Amino acid sequence: MLSTLSKMSVWQLLSSSRTQTLAPLKIIYLVLSCLSLVYLFVSVLVTQAPVLDNIWLTKSLYADISSETTISHIVFGIASASKSWANRKEYVRLWWKPEQMRGCVFVEAMPLQNDTSLPPLRVSEDTSRFKYSFRGGDRSAIRVARVLLETVNLNHSNVGWFVFGDDDTVFFTDNLVKTLSKYDHKLWYYIGSISETFVQNDNDLSSFEMAYGGGGFAVSYSLAKVLAKVLDSCLDRYPHLYGSDARIYSCLAELGVALTHEVGFHQVDLRGNLFGLLASHPLAPLISLHHLDKADPIFPKKTRHQAIGHLLKAATLDPHRVVQQSICYDKLFSRTISVSWGHAVQIFEGSVLVRDLLQVRNTFKLWRKEINMSNTDLYMFNTRKVDSDPCKRPTIFFLDSLSTDDPPVIKSVYKSNGIGNCLAKKDLTKKLDEIRVFTHKLDLRIKQLEAPRRQCCDVLPSSAADKVLDINIRECGEDELAYMHP
Repeated sequence: MLSTLSKMSVWQLLSSSRTQTLAPLKIIYLVLSCLSLVYLFVSVLVTQAPVLDNIWLTKSLYADISSETTISHIVFGIASASKSWANRKEYVRLWWKPEQMRGCVFVEAMPLQNDTSLPPLRVSEDTSRFKYSFRGGDRSAIRVARVLLETVNLNHSNVGWFVFGDDDTVFFTDNLVKTLSKYDHKLWYYIGSISETFVQNDNDLSSFEMAYGGGGFAVSYSLAKVLAKVLDSCLDRYPHLYGSDARIYSCLAELGVALTHEVGFHQVDLRGNLFGLLASHPLAPLISLHHLDKADPIFPKKTRHQAIGHLLKAATLDPHRVVQQSICYDKLFSRTISVSWGHAVQIFEGSVLVRDLLQVRNTFKLWRKEINMSNTDLYMFNTRKVDSDPCKRPTIFFLDSLSTDDPPVIKSVYKSNGIGNCLAKKDLTKKLDEIRVFTHKLDLRIKQLEAPRRQCCDVLPSSAADKVLDINIRECGEDELAYMHP
């Protein structure tokens, strides 16, 4: 009995001793396991910080913005003045859709207005504390620059982009939306274009990397929020600059942001006849036009507002195609045809190479009257002089009407106004009453915007070929070339 008790005591002692020995080992093992887990967690945080940061941004700032940009994701800030608004509001009325668009017109003093078809007016904040030292300039440039800050501070929800322009800027909003859809609003983007004239870009007050406010420019939401915070401090450092857009550009340069060029924004630092610019528009959607009060009406026998409204009708029907150039050849009658869809059709006698048709006919004048008009190097694109002999110029047919009698086919009809045409031209061209152009609505995909290609056209057989010329615009074949085939 004693022997049995002794054996049990020894076993209990051994068991107790082993348990006491194993307890510290378990604790050490648990501690090491926890440390390993902590290390792995920290490693993930460090290596995946950008991803996690983007996830946080998406959930906090951008959770309510859908992946596809629409007009509802854009907020407009329009710079105006109480004196100019009375006349220029008619330009805004042409493109503004109050049931779809958000934004304000900023003025220095409230004029009388009770028109719900226009954007609401807002009096700008006081800017008297800021210095302005440009001799002969207008310190309203400071107020206009702060339109960006004040628009952002309105704290609209569900915003992807802020777009800024003047009261005489006409936006083609479908093309604006489509162009901005190429870019991620969560990244820092400053999108616009430079002036058409070299001298406007090449001076101490502006830059070849500065978007012009009259042509309009877009700032992504994420960048605009930061820019609004620091803009006033930038204004203090640039009292010597002339305009508002130079101040915005300078502050963005300090933030390290460069301009993303989109050639569809048009400052239009040009006077007179804009036909050459519109007839050979760049291969990009038309986004904006500016300074229209200094230009001739873009359609004959119409006022400026009527003419722009006429172009906007075409843009409503087929926005991505408006003023896009297609070139085809009528081999039977040895004619070259250039279509600026929704605006005009030109007929040239004989064969004219595509390269020459893409060069802009210099139908306009420089913005600054004191500069030598004959110097073609003063433009930011290739130009060609208009031939002094009317008989060597093309016959021009302007847009008359549009219809979709046979959906989805769009028919646009162009008629000659007889102005400036040569009476000695071939009888065939002189007899033409109208040109009918048939298309399907152009719906550009993002990849097509990133790698654009001009469309082709064909002259169609017609029973009344001497009176009516029918043209069909279509996608080009894979290896198709546009030239006068032998």
